[in-house]
Amino acid sequence: MLFEDLFKRFNWEFRKAVDKELSSKNASTFDAQHHFNTRTITQGLNNAILTGNWNIKRFRMERAGITQEVTRLSFIASLGTMTRISSHFEKTRKISGPRSLQPSQWGMMCPSDTPEGENCGLVKHLALMAHVTTDSDDRVLRNVLLCLGIEDIKSVPGYRIFAPDSYMVFLNGVVMGIHSNPYKFVKNFKHLRRCGKITAFASIYIHEVRKSIYISSDGGRVCRPLIIVENGRPRIEQVHLDKLHAGILHFDDLLRMGLVEFLDVNEENDGLIALRADGIGENTTHLEIDPLTILGVCAGLIPYPHHNQSPRNTYQSVMGKQAMGAIGYNQLRRIEALIYLLVYPMRPMVKTRTIEFIGFEDLPAGHVSFYPVWVL
Repeated sequence: MLFEDLFKRFNWEFRKAVDKELSSKNASTFDAQHHFNTRTITQGLNNAILTGNWNIKRFRMERAGITQEVTRLSFIASLGTMTRISSHFEKTRKISGPRSLQPSQWGMMCPSDTPEGENCGLVKHLALMAHVTTDSDDRVLRNVLLCLGIEDIKSVPGYRIFAPDSYMVFLNGVVMGIHSNPYKFVKNFKHLRRCGKITAFASIYIHEVRKSIYISSDGGRVCRPLIIVENGRPRIEQVHLDKLHAGILHFDDLLRMGLVEFLDVNEENDGLIALRADGIGENTTHLEIDPLTILGVCAGLIPYPHHNQSPRNTYQSVMGKQAMGAIGYNQLRRIEALIYLLVYPMRPMVKTRTIEFIGFEDLPAGHVSFYPVWVL
């Protein structure tokens, strides 16, 4: 949309310059090449990317914070910037709803990593295993849904739409048709997803009050992986864990084998998720991969966070990004406007599993000072 606006502005300026030149007396020496002002598009894109403010005059739209600069002051600060989610609510408004930690954000947003002051709660960070979906072609999914027994809305009579057993089916917010057996339809849909016949990031859930089935495959949704539980037992067994440790299997293999699946916020409402294996009950549908995945990258560096007050973890999530250390393996070859390097960074004496996952041990930050103790 921004490029379209800049291109139309370029065409308008070019046409205006050509009309002005042709209307003058020296039109015989006219050369259109001299009126190409390419700086209109180049400077417009540069300003939009550098400042993050996108001004589209055609639609009178002004949006701020579309792009953000990745800070390279420390390794953990770079990771924290890449997982940041900024809300567009007014900072000065004293509202608690958008700032609160919602129950639906469990496993999706980090409960501790948020700044202090007026941005508290408005700037959040993704959890460790959260994934943001991208747009995909839904033509294949549309054909699969028709094969699962959906009656096309174009050929359904009016009395069938309002029948007691009819459920409306929506695909990415657009009405696709109706289905008379919603639970069987959802079961078949999930079976095809676990077999790899459709995209792994497609979600489906039933809204009983509205008598509707909502299917989503668009981009911008936050989802996270969970272990599938059937008949009171998780699908992942010890043999799969041994192959993971040996490097024979990888996470994508578990996803392709139907042992793990991604759920978004809406589909989580229809599931019963156990925190640990000993908490699996008769109606449990999924199992958490690990309880530590509810924290983000920065909060995951805190050892024993459950022994601290909640504000202490929040403060450390912010201050941990300010620790000097190594910013990357190529730090001596980088050309940065501002860079901070610690000559002798030290590995932490107490580490967490998140430190191992993100490779923070290889690029540590911080230094411990040892003071001699004199015994008289």
